[in-house]
Amino acid sequence: MMFKKILVANRGEIACRVMRTAKKMGIATVAVYSDADARSPHVLMADESVRLGPPPAGESYLLADLILLAAKETGADCIHPGYGFLSERESFARACADAGIAFVGPPPKAIAAMGDKIESKKLAKAAGVNVVPGFLGEIADTEEAARIASDIGYPVMMKASAGGGGKGMRLAYSEQDVREGFEATKREGLASFGDDRVFIEKFIESPRHIEIQVMGDQHGNIVYLGERECSIQRRHQKVVEEAPSPFVTPKMRKAMGEQAVALARAVGYFSAGTVELIVSGADTTGEGFYFLEMNTRLQVEHPVTEAVTGLDLVELMIRVAAGEPLGFGQDDVTLNGWAIENRVYAEDPYRGFLPSIGRLVRYNPPESSETPYVKLSPSPSGEGLGWGRAADAGAGLGETPPTPNPSPKGEGLQEAYTRVDDGVREGGEVSMFYDPMIAKLITWAPTREEAIDEQIAALDAFEIEGPGNNLDFLSALMQHPRFRSGNITTGFIAEEYPDGFHGAPAEPELIEALAAIAAFAATAEADRARRIDGQLGKRLRPPSDWSVRIGETDHLVAISTDGITVDDADLDIALEYTPGDRTVEAELDDAPLTVKISRTRTGFKLTTRGASHVARVLPAHVAPYAQHMITKIPPDLSKFLLCPMPGLLMRLDVAAGDKVEAGQPLAVVEAMKMENILRAEKAGTVKSVNAAPGDSLAVDAVILEME
Repeated sequence: MMFKKILVANRGEIACRVMRTAKKMGIATVAVYSDADARSPHVLMADESVRLGPPPAGESYLLADLILLAAKETGADCIHPGYGFLSERESFARACADAGIAFVGPPPKAIAAMGDKIESKKLAKAAGVNVVPGFLGEIADTEEAARIASDIGYPVMMKASAGGGGKGMRLAYSEQDVREGFEATKREGLASFGDDRVFIEKFIESPRHIEIQVMGDQHGNIVYLGERECSIQRRHQKVVEEAPSPFVTPKMRKAMGEQAVALARAVGYFSAGTVELIVSGADTTGEGFYFLEMNTRLQVEHPVTEAVTGLDLVELMIRVAAGEPLGFGQDDVTLNGWAIENRVYAEDPYRGFLPSIGRLVRYNPPESSETPYVKLSPSPSGEGLGWGRAADAGAGLGETPPTPNPSPKGEGLQEAYTRVDDGVREGGEVSMFYDPMIAKLITWAPTREEAIDEQIAALDAFEIEGPGNNLDFLSALMQHPRFRSGNITTGFIAEEYPDGFHGAPAEPELIEALAAIAAFAATAEADRARRIDGQLGKRLRPPSDWSVRIGETDHLVAISTDGITVDDADLDIALEYTPGDRTVEAELDDAPLTVKISRTRTGFKLTTRGASHVARVLPAHVAPYAQHMITKIPPDLSKFLLCPMPGLLMRLDVAAGDKVEAGQPLAVVEAMKMENILRAEKAGTVKSVNAAPGDSLAVDAVILEME
């Protein structure tokens, strides 16, 4: 029997995501929230809501007893844990069963088996799954860790046994790295997961991170739903995901999928799950893949699998939890087109990707479409669910999903679509207490190149103001020739941006277009100014010749009724701009171009194609006098150790009077459950210390001063 009411034991975009499907299925929804989320979209979307406690997750979302109490008080007959928080706790799944409330997820036994990275690798090996060489026992201390790492051979990866989401992981290329990072890995594991055990394994060179989505029911049916490429990572946190992988062949997909299913079957798995694999990009045989871990929950990147299979994974999870069979087999699963997902984070890529918090002064995502799911309908035999075309609810098992995806409006086939999964709204707060992800941007198209181009266009149109964000960086990734070629590894970001991110490079043609847009906007502003009533004398005509400086280059832009010229060359551009517009929709050589525009003191800030460009715009006859203006020199802050992000000062390694060397650790700041080591930029002596361990620090707060 289908559930009547579902409680979502999570927050943000995943809570909204689950509720959308529940409402589509006619299931009432219950939200839980902390004080920080009292007016969040997931609370407003739900039919009922229950307060849990203060903002810290340990005092609200992680309290299983309060969640179960909320379910009982509201009469919820099932709980969906989303991803994170309580989703991978065996004890929570058992507590749900003891309370007579269905847990929309795998059985407790499977969670326990796969939740421990050490034990899961032993089980995987026993099930015939390829595993990475390493040491799976408990490691007592740093000395033993150094010996084990040496025996395995550098480089090695140190991982918290109960870790996930990129937390509790350190890459070590030498014994010094092990000695410096082992204890930090233990602390991160304890702080984030309540478990400080660490294991060490061989780091695969030229690695690709590829994962297999599995889905099983309570009747012994298990299928794999293709793979996702998740190699674009930063600090082991996924940034871009896509399905399928440009590296995986049909033969390789079959081998990886069958091993994933074998592992799931070995632990009696049902519901949605993900088997994560590390794959050698240098091995062209397709056999160089190894088991990393199994995530016994819905993954953040599940929408790309939904896009290429047409399956609503949340709906399948709910139906499986209610006891329904899948109703389809492996041969019924087909992959159509290509899907890309970018994670939009509250972080500043121009400052080393430091976490950012604050109010979303403006939040305006691109227009979103719902994934055009293949309809799951009762099969003619009444033995569960079968495939059905979007326009034919009566189709049964054996029907093939439509190719390509149908239009959500029922108007036939569509070439591409954009989907935004979020749980924030304009005016809301990005809190220091939770994950910094603002939204997920998903695009689907028949080919990979088209899906990437859809991402670029959507990122150009995505407006976020307030906290720092990574929109420019994501656009730069989408435009990068190496990414577009598909030749990627988990080291892509570190390899391609070794000196940090400074904006995507712009072609000369784009700079010329931006100069034209800036001059056109200046003309419109001047035209409005001349229309103000009460001015002395005759109304002046706005300037038609402008000097636009972008970077260190000046461009002469002439605007007339015949068109626009830049540096005496005609420009094929069409655009509209009214003073006050936040975006300019243009066509450059018949190709669409969206540019975000805002006023500065001497011109405009123009953001598009992965970079912001400041344009100084002056009438052509005024520009020569600008060279006589005095340049303001910024103050020298090199003698200060500044807190790079809002966070908690965990440790201070020096005191006043201490001599330090370049690169020496000075302090450790924790932000969003990640420890960040702050090092000396140059040798010197500590003059004074302005903060103490335990202090909450704002961004750019002075921690210490050097002589």
